[in-house]
Amino acid sequence: MNNIGKKFISMVVGLAVLAAILILVYRAEYATEEAHTKDMFAMDTYFVLKAYGPEAETALELCEAKVLELEAALSVTKADSDVSKYNNRESRMVSWDTYTLVEKALQLCEETDGALDITLYPVQQAWGFTTDSKRVPSHEELKELLKKVDYKGLIPSAPGRCPIIGMGEQQIDLGAVAKGYTGDCLLDILREQGVTSAMLDLGGNVQVLGSKPDGSPWKVAVRNPLDTSTAIGVLEISDKAVITSGSYERYFEENGKRYWHILDPKTGYPADKGLVSVTVVGESGVRCDGLSTALFVMGKKNAVEFWRSAGDFEMLLVTEGGELYITEGLQENFVCSEGWNAEVINR
Repeated sequence: MNNIGKKFISMVVGLAVLAAILILVYRAEYATEEAHTKDMFAMDTYFVLKAYGPEAETALELCEAKVLELEAALSVTKADSDVSKYNNRESRMVSWDTYTLVEKALQLCEETDGALDITLYPVQQAWGFTTDSKRVPSHEELKELLKKVDYKGLIPSAPGRCPIIGMGEQQIDLGAVAKGYTGDCLLDILREQGVTSAMLDLGGNVQVLGSKPDGSPWKVAVRNPLDTSTAIGVLEISDKAVITSGSYERYFEENGKRYWHILDPKTGYPADKGLVSVTVVGESGVRCDGLSTALFVMGKKNAVEFWRSAGDFEMLLVTEGGELYITEGLQENFVCSEGWNAEVINR
């Protein structure tokens, strides 16, 4: 080898060593840096936002403002929100965020063949899940209300003009996708502000930016739906969303029977296909949020078929009998708690 070749190799090795040193210095610097946190109550739950780095404090202030802005637009219970004004036929003019979320949600409704349906609000209202007056509606009442449920009757138009055109009596509720969308928006803000390490806990919906400051993955406990004081295991993730829907989240009991808030758009009754929780892991918060509800409605068999055809997310399923299933992409990233054994679902 001539001298030029030797000098080139020496230079490459030197640069590699320098890069390694810089990475170690970066990790050491941020590993000792305290996290900046922002706790708040919004969207009827508690948010805990945590970020690292010199830009984190400012970024979290912007995140807090964005959460309040989205809540004001997307809440189905706030009288002056975009959603309420649309449902009451006061206005079809909505913000860019509402328009964008409706468009994304309708795509999920179509993809899941209506297992997710954002026009289910009249039925949810009848059950009292959006109020404090929970009750079991009669079969006849549900039958009539289901006539108003049809996501295909919503047409997003150009934003700023008439973004949501209803072709019937549809009323919308974006609760199944709002927190996932909010998480996506907050991650965009954090990135724009130069933050590279953050964890967002939006009422149990977890979304993380990058890895921990020391370079290791974030650890997220997945709640045990049969005993919510414990966990079924821990996921290790970076740049992912981990979002769960379960029958334990919101429910009431009447005459010894439990009724939960995840309703089947085809029957109007709580979805009862043998699952008690569905956790979806992927890059998009809004997608994971919507799919966690839709897959719960589908049941294990159809959820597995959907996962195999989609190919862009992973999932954990817990059945009412206490069986745990995880998709193959999570094998290396999930550790079961004592007493739990996971059966792997392969493609």
